[in-house]
Amino acid sequence: MSGRTLYAKSALTLCLALVLLAGCAPAPAQAAPEAERTFFAMDTVMTLRLYQGGSGETLERAEDRVREFEALWSVTDENSEIRALNRDGRARLSQPTADLLERALGLCARTDGALDISVYPVLRTWGFTTGTYSVPNDETIAALLPLVDYGQIRLEGSAAALPPGMEIDLGSVAKGYTGSALAALLRKDGVTSALLDLGGSIQTVGAKPDGSPWRVGVRDPEGEGSVGVVSVTDQAVVTSGGYERYFQEGGASYWHILDPETGKPARSGLVSVTVVGDDGAVCDALSTALFVMGLDDALEHWRQYQDFEAVFVSEDGSVTITAGLAEYFTLSQTNRALTVAQP
Repeated sequence: MSGRTLYAKSALTLCLALVLLAGCAPAPAQAAPEAERTFFAMDTVMTLRLYQGGSGETLERAEDRVREFEALWSVTDENSEIRALNRDGRARLSQPTADLLERALGLCARTDGALDISVYPVLRTWGFTTGTYSVPNDETIAALLPLVDYGQIRLEGSAAALPPGMEIDLGSVAKGYTGSALAALLRKDGVTSALLDLGGSIQTVGAKPDGSPWRVGVRDPEGEGSVGVVSVTDQAVVTSGGYERYFQEGGASYWHILDPETGKPARSGLVSVTVVGDDGAVCDALSTALFVMGLDDALEHWRQYQDFEAVFVSEDGSVTITAGLAEYFTLSQTNRALTVAQP
C-alpha cells in the first residue's frame, strides 16, 4: 500500500545495539568472555557470554533450553502447545508452559489488564505478527475487543481452556522468563559471571569478573546511542519502546505496543520503559504494561509493589527514574531533564 513506511527493526540490529550499549561506560575495556554463543531463536538474535565458570557445553545446554521453550510457546509453530491451545481451545500443557501461563495470568491481573496475553488477534490484525501492516478500521477492532479478556482464560493444573475465538501469545513474558531460567541453569553449572542478551531482554549473572556491576545502556528512543546507563548485578534489564517496531501511514506512526482496552497503539505519553529487577518475567511483563499505563499510574504501581526499579522516557524527552536507581543510573545526555521519583 502506497504511503506506508515500515520501521520494524531487525532482531540483529536490536541485538547489536544492546551489546554495544552494554559496554558504553567510560571504563577500561571489558575482558573477553571465556565462552560465547550466538544463535537465532524466539524471532530474535541471542548472544550468551560466560566470563567466569561454565564452558561451551554449558552454552550448548542453554541454547537447547531456549529451543525447547520456543518449540512449546511459538504461536506460529504448528506443533507448539500454544498453537494447539489457540486452535482447539483446550490443551494439556507441559510443566514449563503451564508455569509460564500461570505467571502471565498473574501479571495480567497484577496490572489490571494493562498487560493482556489475549490481545494477540488484535495485534495480528494490525500486521505486527505477519509483517502485512495496515490500520484496521474501528469496526474491525470493535469486533475483536470482546475476545481480549485474560479473565476468561482457564488454567487448572496442566489443563488450559480458552473461550471460542480467543487466542493468546506469551511473548510479553517469554524472554524474561527464559532469561531467569538460563541464569539458574548457568549458576547450577558453576557460572559466576555472565551476560545474556536475549534480543532486548538482558539477564546478568553475578557481576563482571573484576567485581564491578554490569553497565547496560538505555537506548535513546529518538536516535543513536543511549539516554543513560544503569548499573546492575545479578538482575534482569528489559526495555519496551515504540521505536522497536512500528510503521507509518498517512503521516501517522503506529507502534506494536497496544492498549488492550482500545485495541490501538498505546498513547500514554511514554516512548520507552526499562524495568530492572530480580525476576525476568516480571521485568518483561512490566516493561509493556507500564508503557500502556503511562507515567503516573506506572509510578503508583511501583510504589505499591516495590519489587522492581524503572527508567521512563517521556515524549518530551524527559527521563524519570525510580528512587532505587538513584545511585545506579547515569544520564548520558545532559540536555534531558531527570527526575527521581520517591516512594
